[in-house]
Amino acid sequence: MLPVPGGGFEQAYNAQAAVDTTSMLIVTLGVTQASNDKEQVLPMLEQLAALPASLGQVERLLADTGFYSAKNTEACEARGIDPFIAVKRDKHHPAPQERFTEPAALPANASPTQTMAHKLKTKAGRALYALRKQTVEPVFGIIKSVLGFRQFSLRGLKQVTGEWTLVCLAWNLKRMAVLRPQ
Repeated sequence: MLPVPGGGFEQAYNAQAAVDTTSMLIVTLGVTQASNDKEQVLPMLEQLAALPASLGQVERLLADTGFYSAKNTEACEARGIDPFIAVKRDKHHPAPQERFTEPAALPANASPTQTMAHKLKTKAGRALYALRKQTVEPVFGIIKSVLGFRQFSLRGLKQVTGEWTLVCLAWNLKRMAVLRPQ
């Protein structure tokens, strides 16, 4: 049972996907009944580590604020992955000086949360984090709007995981058709 907007609970599932930023292909996926995304980073990192070496090494993890915790940052760094995970929601339309300048220097005794927030405020950090909005978000949007997948037809975690796998496979086939050389 997951909480729903407006109050109450519904039988639901939390679908996850790791998307390659260059090809927009889903490289690994997961389904859980936990509403908190913070606990989904470690399982996703384990799945990414299990991928064939021929696919290349994961260099960065871009994730929204629902995935942030100091533990997740440390887990990424321990695996040689540079995390870019938002620590809080930023306001829309920041002042120009915030968008085009580097932040003040980070204090020597900064906490992991302060360090991550600072990293995301740098020009390089903002540019990398912006990739999340143009890769992962469109994948989920297209799956919902173009493929018409808005809810699971099956019940039970195992069956829903199978259904989500098929949906992600359909996305990847659609995407590979676009990427094929002409």
